[in-house]
Amino acid sequence: MKKVAMFTLCSGLLLTVASGAIAKDLRVVGSWNSLTMFKNFEQPFWTETVPAAMPDVTVEMTSLGQVNLNGPAVLRQMDMGVFDVVHTVADYVVADSPVLAGLDMPALAPEIEQARTVVDAYRPIVAETLARDFNAKLLAIAPYPAQVIFCKGAVAGLDDLKGKKIRASGWTTSEFVTALGATGVTMSFSEVPQSLQRGVVDCAITGSLSGYSAGWGEVADHIYPLPVGGWDYVITSMSMKTWESFSESEQQQLQTLITAELEEPAWQVTAEETIAGVDCLTGKQCGHGEPNDLTLVPVSDNDLQRAQQVLVDNVLPAWAAKVSPADVAQWNETAGKQAGIQIK
Repeated sequence: MKKVAMFTLCSGLLLTVASGAIAKDLRVVGSWNSLTMFKNFEQPFWTETVPAAMPDVTVEMTSLGQVNLNGPAVLRQMDMGVFDVVHTVADYVVADSPVLAGLDMPALAPEIEQARTVVDAYRPIVAETLARDFNAKLLAIAPYPAQVIFCKGAVAGLDDLKGKKIRASGWTTSEFVTALGATGVTMSFSEVPQSLQRGVVDCAITGSLSGYSAGWGEVADHIYPLPVGGWDYVITSMSMKTWESFSESEQQQLQTLITAELEEPAWQVTAEETIAGVDCLTGKQCGHGEPNDLTLVPVSDNDLQRAQQVLVDNVLPAWAAKVSPADVAQWNETAGKQAGIQIK
């Protein structure tokens, strides 16, 4: 009986190796599960697209809110083998990996078309940095809607932010609002509605539709759609150990799938979601639920020019002081060149 069982087990292993199909159970952490990035792209990709295309792969799916790990901790856990794939916002990990901040600077690329050229140019540096700092393989970079300003209390432009406490998702945005005379406050995305309601912060920065979906419009009363926070890119990465456990053909198949079925569609809807978010927040037609009634503050040309000047005079020099001269030179040749800005 033992010989039969052993023969059956060995035969199964031989068939598995011969077919090149080794069963894999991937533990995937998605981004914020209340937002469209997770609901429309990440979750369907891992729970439907991947198992259909790669039957030997099974997926256990969770999200940033459910694992409750702040900053770069979720990537550290992935390196330790707790997770296989992580979707997280680049700004959340720049304290441990400042080179990644070069991907998304405040007011660097206000239009989505220019943002894409910046990301494509800087992508090899992101990939190299993730491999070095977190032993991770870059799979995708996708934007949230443009990062705009929500406030509880009247504002008419950037001048009115002076003296206010403003939630910023990363230190580059915090550096930006500090240069305006405000105080940058770092807190989790999920903590913002209650913090606005209680006066812990006066304003907060996130994507227009992201803020609507998370209930920010129920506590804020003004929105200023100047994209001062960039695009808050979600970086998808896989543990290098997990990546290397796939065959070369499997790696190519997975990369092709994630590019075609997650990354590209997410980029295509971003401009629409930015507009849809503002509409939902300001009482216009809303395809995502009941609209809010925030006051929409018109963006002035002076504020657009001032935002870029703050980037050049304050944010970029602060970032350059945190990285090496070689990192600055790489940024100038890639992201900076595409944006028409150079760090002197």
